[in-house]
Amino acid sequence: MLSILTFIVDTIASVLGSVLLLRFWMQAVRVRPPSQVAQFTFQLSDWLVRPLRRIVPGVGGYDWASLIGAFLVVLLATSIWLINGLPFQTIFLMALHRFLQWIIYGFMALLVIEAIFSWVNPHAPLAPFVRALNEPLLHPLRRVVPLIGNLDLSLMVALILLQVAQQLLGMLFEMLGR
Repeated sequence: MLSILTFIVDTIASVLGSVLLLRFWMQAVRVRPPSQVAQFTFQLSDWLVRPLRRIVPGVGGYDWASLIGAFLVVLLATSIWLINGLPFQTIFLMALHRFLQWIIYGFMALLVIEAIFSWVNPHAPLAPFVRALNEPLLHPLRRVVPLIGNLDLSLMVALILLQVAQQLLGMLFEMLGR
């Protein structure tokens, strides 16, 4: 029964956390979302972000309330393990690990979506938005990774680097958990 509850909580937390991270990233890279994306993002997350902004104002042009909100969501979802008697320090480390994984998975998802747009319909209405979200990741790589016969391999290199980062993150938290 606990596994079903964990699944439901994780699913809801993943959707809400992803929206909060997207909201933070859109403001960080100063990308104006299409109206449908903006409406969905803000309606789903305003209930948490607005009260947090009173406590944590935006500093340096970043929406820290969205980022902290995403971490609070993952912390709350992870605290279901308190039922199993795990100490809070362990749960906090688990939540931090999951939070960083969500960030890496979010970047991976954006890169895969951009790749699909480039193959299927590069002129889709959402394609410029996704491209703008990925630009801070891909721009430094594009300076290093050359085009090979008009193929931009920077997407693939970015995906590989994100997977390496995820493995390193897993090893780090495994060492910390001992």
